[in-house]
Amino acid sequence: MELTEYLLSEFDREVARSRRALEQVPAGKHDWKPHDKSMIFGYLADMVATIPTWIAGIITDDERDIAPKDGPTQARPALNTSAEYIAALDKAAAAARAAFKATNEDHLKTRWRLLVGGKVVAEMSRQEMIRDTINHWVHHRGQMTVYLRLMGATVPALYGPSADDKRFD
Repeated sequence: MELTEYLLSEFDREVARSRRALEQVPAGKHDWKPHDKSMIFGYLADMVATIPTWIAGIITDDERDIAPKDGPTQARPALNTSAEYIAALDKAAAAARAAFKATNEDHLKTRWRLLVGGKVVAEMSRQEMIRDTINHWVHHRGQMTVYLRLMGATVPALYGPSADDKRFD
């Protein structure tokens, strides 16, 4: 199996799992958080929905500054419903799939840089950064399922059954 096929296969499994989690987003909980030091639920769910755009950018761009000195380049409207988060996931996943299909193994072995305020904070091959990004995505989805539990929402089966969802697929 080619590296691009391997990464795309893993990516597609994680998209399906993220969809299951986003399907459980309760209405009216955008600003909810379990603790003063925790991020708000809406921001967390937004990351679960849109992290695939990061993967597309890792493939197509040479670097990304997550806190540019001049501020964010564009503000996005807040998402509020399960349907809005799923639509964002579908759009983000389509962009990442298109980037995977347009790349090759040699390109994925080239270097990529993550910057904060113009300063390089990570530099590694694109394939390594994609793996780290998938792990980051899974981490935030895990946080999101804890929030779902604390809000009394259904926690979906992701890697096996949950207390609420007995699927094992």
